Amino acid sequence: MALSEQYLEEDLHPIDIVEHLAEHHDWDFDRIGDDQIAMAVEGQWRTYSITLAWSNYDETLRMVCSFEMEPPSERESDLYELLNRMNDQCWAGAFTYWANQKLMVYRYGLVLAGGQMASPEQIDTMINAAVLSAERYYPAIQLVTWGNRTPEDAMQVAIAEAYGRA
Repeated sequence: MALSEQYLEEDLHPIDIVEHLAEHHDWDFDRIGDDQIAMAVEGQWRTYSITLAWSNYDETLRMVCSFEMEPPSERESDLYELLNRMNDQCWAGAFTYWANQKLMVYRYGLVLAGGQMASPEQIDTMINAAVLSAERYYPAIQLVTWGNRTPEDAMQVAIAEAYGRA
């Protein structure tokens, strides 16, 4: 049964849907308020902190997927060049580095203007895309910040997608 079939008769708040998805996937989560939820999603490389917040003002479900990172200051310019290259390949969302908080962040906003409803599949895809993007580029980020590799070289790791399953 599709995730959305459970909700056809209900008019659920987007954060309620996220909470049901977190329970379904057995993710640790904390319902911060009526319009916000934070959760931890385990990846291959890291555990990612994901926060989703609903904004009534602009009718947008905002997602921030982050992980801690403290690159050496002398590598920050290469990190920013890498981020530009990564974002050129991301069509749904973008990476940024929040230096003050020492966080690598992937952000995305799902606009639901005009009373649109987000489906569980849309929200699940949004969360999975964030984690998959972070997982895909994590090795490149490490190579640039700690391996002293150029952004061009590091991107070759991210471009080479694996085939099959382990």
